[in-house]
Amino acid sequence: MAKIGIVTYTVLFYCLIPFALLKLLYRGLRAPDYFKRWPERFGFFSHKVTQPSIWIHAVSVGELQAAIPIINTLQAKHPNMPIVVTSTTPTGLARAQAVFADRIITGHIPYDLPGALRRFLNRTQPKIAIIMETELWPNLFEQCAQRKIPIAVVNARLSERSARGYQRFTTLTQFILQRISWLAAQNEADGQRFLQLGLAPERLAITGNVKFDQPVQTSAVQQGKRLKATLGSRPVWIAASTHEGEDEQVLASFSELKKHHSDLLLILVPRHPERFNSIADLCTRQHWKIVRRSLKQEVTNNTDVLLGDTMGEMMTLFAASDVVYMGGSLVPTGGHNMIEPAALGLPIITGPHTFNFAQITQQLIALKAAQEIKNVNELTHAVRYYLQNLQQRQTAGAAGLQWLQENKGATARVVQHLSTLIAS
Repeated sequence: MAKIGIVTYTVLFYCLIPFALLKLLYRGLRAPDYFKRWPERFGFFSHKVTQPSIWIHAVSVGELQAAIPIINTLQAKHPNMPIVVTSTTPTGLARAQAVFADRIITGHIPYDLPGALRRFLNRTQPKIAIIMETELWPNLFEQCAQRKIPIAVVNARLSERSARGYQRFTTLTQFILQRISWLAAQNEADGQRFLQLGLAPERLAITGNVKFDQPVQTSAVQQGKRLKATLGSRPVWIAASTHEGEDEQVLASFSELKKHHSDLLLILVPRHPERFNSIADLCTRQHWKIVRRSLKQEVTNNTDVLLGDTMGEMMTLFAASDVVYMGGSLVPTGGHNMIEPAALGLPIITGPHTFNFAQITQQLIALKAAQEIKNVNELTHAVRYYLQNLQQRQTAGAAGLQWLQENKGATARVVQHLSTLIAS
């Protein structure tokens, strides 16, 4: 039955390749980096690795950020093994290159096709495959299993919504889970969902979330504080990682807030680079005076919106802010990770759609480090509340910092087991 499932899946994937290429073309028209390194998506990896390597896959920027402490620690423990880092998006690769430069080898992971994966594995020679969070690809896991390459799924999370999706394909899901050597779940709830889908209990560990161990980028924070200093006493609200359909709501709230805080600056950071230009146009159509970060334009007293249209600067922009709205949560995309703003002691506002980070969100709300809102009116009220109450901003920020400190330590637990797998 599993064999029929994997063959059917592979045939369907081949049929979908033309549409995948059209999607790449569409994205490339909006973000030209998508036109680069196409051969890698079919297994023609740019580098030829000539010795056993450690391969880490992080689908995009968020997963890459989580992998940074793991990569640093593995590199210190295994200095003679090359580290290959793959991503699905150009932004993920750009972040990896910015952080590690030539200390690692980077490239795109191929499509989940047997031939492409065989070419990729031949060229990268991994001794272990480390998959960040939840990238469960049948052919990838099968090709690794055939070569006896251990597969570790690290910082794994699985929302109730995603679990229901995997349950619809029970045979294929179990086929994947049977090929996992070790899975490190972020929390008990995530671990239980993997067990219910068919993961063997002896292959599961609850290690915590490695994102708590991410080092605060001191230079980025200092740069953000310098930006903040140039603004004088102006209050600053950041809307971070916004998605389509969300920016209009943020700008509507901003319009109301300007009636009471005329000098308020909004830092608006769309999640996806291909939307930068359209959001700039949206701000201009609404007659906001906008400055684009990518153009290195100066923020003046007349600037209404600073558009964060650069990559790798989120911590800088957080550090320049007083209040954070975490995007992807007023639209049903599941929210984004709140650890970075919590690490800077900032009060956080989130919408109701946080199913991708449910436990983190619930914990921060319970500690009053974050506040949940359900609509634009509540967003406006929450931002205004924090802007007018310095003591409440400080209290919320301090609660977030303490929560962060209490949850550190996952990286050491993860790397200890990964080193065992590498040695075996």
